[in-house]
Amino acid sequence: MAFYHRMGEIPQKRHTVFRKPSGELYREQVMGTKGFSGIQSILYHHHPPTQVRSTRKVADVRPQFVEQADLKHQHFKTFEAPAGGDPVSGRTYLLGNSDVLMGVCVPTEQMNYFYRNADGDELLFVHQGEGELQTIFGTIPYYPGDYLVIPIGTTYRIETKTPSRFLVIESQNEIVPPKRYRNEYGQLLEHSPYCERDIRVPEQLVTHVEAGDFEVRVKRQEVLYSYQFDFHPFDVVGWDGYLYPYALSIHDFEPITGRIHQPPPVHQTFAGQNFVVCSFVPRLYDYHPEAIPAPYFHSNVESDEVLYYVDGNFMSRKGIYEGSITLHPMGIPHGPHPGKVEASIGKKETKELAVMLDTFRPLQVTRQALAIEDPDYMASWLPPATT
Repeated sequence: MAFYHRMGEIPQKRHTVFRKPSGELYREQVMGTKGFSGIQSILYHHHPPTQVRSTRKVADVRPQFVEQADLKHQHFKTFEAPAGGDPVSGRTYLLGNSDVLMGVCVPTEQMNYFYRNADGDELLFVHQGEGELQTIFGTIPYYPGDYLVIPIGTTYRIETKTPSRFLVIESQNEIVPPKRYRNEYGQLLEHSPYCERDIRVPEQLVTHVEAGDFEVRVKRQEVLYSYQFDFHPFDVVGWDGYLYPYALSIHDFEPITGRIHQPPPVHQTFAGQNFVVCSFVPRLYDYHPEAIPAPYFHSNVESDEVLYYVDGNFMSRKGIYEGSITLHPMGIPHGPHPGKVEASIGKKETKELAVMLDTFRPLQVTRQALAIEDPDYMASWLPPATT
């Protein structure tokens, strides 16, 4: 979210002398995007961030995509995916393409290292649990319903306070608020479903000066590398700029409604390169006297549609559970299940909660996704059998 923020101690002018009480210089680091023409922040370290003791390759972490036997709608029961690992190593990737990856994570361990994604931004949706996103920019507490936006190159660690479950979206580019919600200066406009007051920036900057043995794992081009430092990576005494992690609660997303059914773009929350993320939240239904609240049948002729079901009763679907992911690929129509259109007429509101990912390039499915697939989903639009 591009608005100016500052934390800790910084000099009056950038690129000028800034000394510790001992007289030694703090180490200035400019962290920016798009080759100094994008957003950036300037951080001041106790130690040079280039002071690495050793490096090694850890693992190839590219997803295990499979060739699809046919073109069909699919349903994946993510609550059946195995729990384990930490908030990074425990990620189970389910879908992806050259722009974006989607997966889930149910960690059972704490991170004993720090992590940095050098491929792109990350968006973590907190389905369950509480804890802290601890970063080089400071700490952000997280709660159920939070989106955690972590910019490319951010060194971080997640500490779970209670058992947590995450939906994970990893981009190959930046993740930002939709352009139509922003004016020419980047400020969110009056018709935006959320505003800057809803954005939670890092609350506390804790500067660590202890020496020791600290590992930072860096993901680059789907390979994981390990860097060993002899100082704590969160040694920043202050920073300022436009690049930093933040949180936005899905519960602070204000739905846009109308007299007749509104199309999915009104639910858009974030934009990435060749994909969008939308939030379906509790809202009043359409108020035309003859409105049909259920969505019409539609063809995804230029996008794949993925829905992650969080809570409530998703009124157009049946056989869907908490934690379900449905994939409706481009090229074939989809829509309400049998009986759902008629049943929606006259309804005044919905209590559904879901996250949608629409991609403008086809998604591939992983082996891990097929292991939790509902094989009968494609047949769920057939009329009930008669005897």
